[in-house]
Amino acid sequence: MSKILVTGGTGFVGSYVIKLLVEKGYQVRALRRAQHLPVFIPSRVWDTVEWVEGDVLDVVSLEDAMQGVDAIVHSAAIVSFHRKERKKMFQVNVDGTANVVNMSLQCGVPRLIHMSSVAAIGRTAHGGKVNEEKQWQENNVNTDYARSKFKAELEVWRGEGEGLSTVILNPSTVLGYGDWSKGSCRIFKNIYEEFPWYTEGVNGFVDVEDVARLVELMLRSPVREQRFIVNGETWPFRQLMERIAFYFGKRPPRRKIGPALMSVAWRFERFRAFFTGSAPLLTKESAKVALSRTWFLSDKLRDAIPEFSFTPLEETLRNACEKYLADVRELQP
Repeated sequence: MSKILVTGGTGFVGSYVIKLLVEKGYQVRALRRAQHLPVFIPSRVWDTVEWVEGDVLDVVSLEDAMQGVDAIVHSAAIVSFHRKERKKMFQVNVDGTANVVNMSLQCGVPRLIHMSSVAAIGRTAHGGKVNEEKQWQENNVNTDYARSKFKAELEVWRGEGEGLSTVILNPSTVLGYGDWSKGSCRIFKNIYEEFPWYTEGVNGFVDVEDVARLVELMLRSPVREQRFIVNGETWPFRQLMERIAFYFGKRPPRRKIGPALMSVAWRFERFRAFFTGSAPLLTKESAKVALSRTWFLSDKLRDAIPEFSFTPLEETLRNACEKYLADVRELQP
């Protein structure tokens, strides 16, 4: 496969996917809206990309972008835990994925790598270990983001049933060097600013460059009609935050927040955001994730690609913190 279309190419994961594909010698085409390109990726990478103006809700631009491509990496999605963004999130994540699947079939694109999330597999109130065999269970522990990604996967499975060769990747929380004002990178900024609170939640984490490497491997793989959990290591949130604080030379979180206090906190944030017009730092949805204790298992992936190895999480944190600190120093007078 030589020409690859990437949706969501200016997002965190999509940017690193494009970077790796360009470095591997692929021809890369990508959808983009009128927006700035991420500065955490070298400009020389962006200069080699063939850009198509549009998005996954615009089927005309999708059809134009799919002409002559050998495969699609579908990473366009909205990750949000805010109620006001729920409608748009479902449109992009579910309807957008349906559009990508439908146009792939119509244009005869032979291969689709769908970037999903472990959220689509679902969490349970008691937590525990999760692998690809877990069946979705509707409950109040799952977030709206999780529901949107679960429904998006149903569209991909439909495409597989209609003849499209598909693979679904389910990364856990993706970490690395990016825009620390957005998404999962925000945790680095919070710790740099000495955020004082921690929970006893447990979660999975994976290096963004590992995710990109797996996308490229799956483009070359004959595997189809499979999903793979992509999780490097599972750590308590407190441990993660303490290690980031260590590399930043900052004071680590020191105040534990349990379910009762968390419930007060997200309600206070909603109240504050209403009167200030700013986005809440904590929501009911994000509180669910922070309090959960879930171990996501990548055994299936390791069996399928035994030569692949994950970057140690300690190395991911150290490298990312060094780059964020370099950015801070560059901005200082």
